Amino acid sequence: MRFTRREFLASVVGLAASGRLADAQDSATFSTSVKVVDMLAVVRTKKGEIISNLTKDDFTILENGHAQSIRYFSKETDLPLTIGLMVDTSMSQVKLLDAERSATFHFLDRVLREDKDQVFLMQFDMAVMMKQGLTASRKKLEDKLTLVDAPTRAELSQQTGGGTLLYDAVVEAAKTMQDQHNRKAFIIMTDGVDTGSEQSLADAIAAAQRADTLVYSILFSDEGYYGFGEPDGRKVLQHLSKETGGGFFEVSKKLGIEAIFGIIEQELRSQYSLGFVSDQPVRVSEFRALQLATKEKGLVVQTRDKYWAQR
Repeated sequence: MRFTRREFLASVVGLAASGRLADAQDSATFSTSVKVVDMLAVVRTKKGEIISNLTKDDFTILENGHAQSIRYFSKETDLPLTIGLMVDTSMSQVKLLDAERSATFHFLDRVLREDKDQVFLMQFDMAVMMKQGLTASRKKLEDKLTLVDAPTRAELSQQTGGGTLLYDAVVEAAKTMQDQHNRKAFIIMTDGVDTGSEQSLADAIAAAQRADTLVYSILFSDEGYYGFGEPDGRKVLQHLSKETGGGFFEVSKKLGIEAIFGIIEQELRSQYSLGFVSDQPVRVSEFRALQLATKEKGLVVQTRDKYWAQR
């Protein structure tokens, strides 16, 4: 018997009402033996074309190597979005900020549905600053976006410690996402260079994974800033995105930042939602490996590869 996402969750709510199930803790995990693990996925051909006509029977899920039964499935084109826009405003990005602001304005115009979606705006350099908390107001976001800028000379003169707190920013942003139940994603514009975070890259990845949040990273760098021996943030951003099920993009002459935002928008609107109830009891809180694949060979599945199993 097939269950849609809505039907399955409705049945869980019905059990709770009858006293046979405790209240839901969050959108992916329930407080008793019913612990639903959600996965969002984008499927492409090897040429990069998005595939949007698959069914539940076209997928397989493994948890720690054990096959799991897909309990619900849907093609999610209209789910509410919760997005964190994160802008690197360190001195290495000064020449790029105008282009980033312009692309972000256009992204908000195209994507934000004020009756459904929420967005927060964060900037990071030698400090992490939440410029605008979660809101559905396009005007509030656009007003605060005009204020996103690099540190002033006075602020730089008082600087102590590092100058680009990328990892700390991801950890801080994950706290905002922890209690959100919609489709969640960070969009980070940066050159990928961290110079002073207290947290590590592993900490940043783990924080995003615990918050069930995809990371879309956009490598945008000023090639002339660092001179000879420029640090390479590419591998950092690729790792951050891969481990969380998001995507990595690099701004180039062939692929501008406006086009990248368009691709991210398409991905967020073209995801499959799958869920399963693990057949392995959670005796201790831990990360568990996930492997989502299509039965048809030659397709590439973009999704997270682990989740936090909470006891």
